[in-house]
Parts: sequence; C-alpha cells; structure tokens
Amino acid sequence: PLAEKRRLVGIPTFAEASKLVVEQKRAGWRSTAYAKEWFRNLEIHAFPRIGDVAVSEVTSGDVLEILTPIWHTMGPTARFVHMRIRAVLEWAIAMEWRTDNPCDRILHLLGPQHDVVTHHKALPHGEVAAAVAKVRAGDPGRVDTLAFEFLVLTAARGAEVRGAVWSEMDERSGVWTIPATRMKTGREQRVPLCGRALAILEKARKLGDGKNPVVFVNERERALDGKRLNRLLRKHGIAAVPHGFRSSFRDWAAEKTDHPREVVEAALAHVVKSKVEAAYRRTDLFERRRRLMADWESYIAPSS
Repeated sequence: PLAEKRRLVGIPTFAEASKLVVEQKRAGWRSTAYAKEWFRNLEIHAFPRIGDVAVSEVTSGDVLEILTPIWHTMGPTARFVHMRIRAVLEWAIAMEWRTDNPCDRILHLLGPQHDVVTHHKALPHGEVAAAVAKVRAGDPGRVDTLAFEFLVLTAARGAEVRGAVWSEMDERSGVWTIPATRMKTGREQRVPLCGRALAILEKARKLGDGKNPVVFVNERERALDGKRLNRLLRKHGIAAVPHGFRSSFRDWAAEKTDHPREVVEAALAHVVKSKVEAAYRRTDLFERRRRLMADWESYIAPSS
C-alpha cells in the first residue's frame, strides 16, 4: 500500500527532491544562509542538466556530465556539487524511489584533483591601523563601517559579525557569546570586547530602531549581506578581504607580542587538531584572550 501510494503521488524531479532535502536538513544547519548556499550550488551546476529529471532516473552519465567541466578547474565547488547530488539521491533511496546512487561510481573516472591553494587577501599587520582609519574617516557612522571595524577588533569571521544579535552581547561585562549553532567549529565562543568594540555597539544601537534583534542592519532593517564589507574595502582601495584581517591579527600576535600561540588560536576560534593540546586546553583562556585583544586594540586603534 505504501509503495502504491508513492506511485500515485508521483516521483519528484531532482529539483523538487533537492528542495525537500534542504527543508529536512535545515534545522540542523548553522544558518539559513548555508541552506540557501546549499540549494544555490545545485541550482547553478546540477539543475540545468537534471533539474527536471525524475529523481529515480538520474544516471551516472548525468552526474559525470555535470562534474567533468568543473572537476579540475573548480575543485572545491565540484566536490560540494558531488556531495550534494549524492545526498539528494541517498534521500531518494531512503524514500524507495531508486535503489542505487550513481555518485558512488564516477569518482575514479574523474581522476584526482590538484587544488591550487588560494589565501584570503590580507594586509601586513602594520597597515591595518591606517586601513581602519581610512574607512572610518571616509564613511563615519555608517553601519558597514561599524561592522568592519568591529570585525577587525574582534578578529571574528564575517558571518559571525553579520549574524550577531543583541541577545549575544553582554555590554556590561564586555563579552560577546556566539552560540555553537553559529560557529564554524560547532562550539560556543566567548569573545572579549575591548573599549572601542563596546563604543561601536553603542553607535550601532543608535542607528537601529530598538526593535531589530540584529546588531548591524542595512537600510531595509536586515542583516548585512556577505558582500557588503568586501564592497566597502574596494571602495576605499584596500587590497584585502574581511577574512584576511584574521591573518593580519595572527601575524601581528606572532611577530609583535609574547602571547602564547594557544591563546591566539583560541581567539581565532580554531579547532585544536592535536589531542595532547586539546586535553591541555581545558578552559577557553578567556582572561588571557582579553589581554590579547586589548593589545590588538592599542595597536590598530591607538587614538580611539
């Protein structure tokens, strides 16, 4: 009866099945932005070929045609496309709409990938103070200016800053607590806020309407999009991307301070790969990180 019911309902197309998979997985993902990116990845690369094909009829030839043009030129993207097509077809197997997954048969035909490692564009740490001052002077009081400087001062990731909400901020104690669901590591991160970062939050409050839960909102009262800060830096002729300021911070800490590496890595919310080091680091080194971030503030914003 169940099989007959499914037959009467009809087998979904690959595009329809993809939407269902995203809806099913969404609750466990870090953000709605990730869900959109997951679907958009398939929309761009897979749907033109198999979007209208019944999920039961997708073949290894289809997957091979999708991946071959990008396998060696867009390695990371191609792997994501393969992984996501496979996930949709695994769902179809679970729903008893097919019995095999063609994604498992084509990797040896595509051959090994040789990715070119590309690093995020970053400024030498000695140029960060001038870049912050340039942006602040050029666009004083704008929300993207505030978000950019907050990102640099906290050495946080762009998504963490753009998605920040007021309930995460304890301005009295100078602590920003980012929940595990918003962290790349999947672990809660407490970020010490220096004096300038707290002043930025005060300005951001004045820009808002007092009702929006998001700290840095655009003109439509929504969180800033992922490209907003990149555009800001290009506008001011700064040859770096937002994420690159984490590298600037790391280089400064290594070259100009005596702060231990484990404190710096904790400030960057990096996963500890060494089991020995992970066992040793039983705390989040918060007070030591607070001193580190205060030194960083003095280095990049001495007049604030």
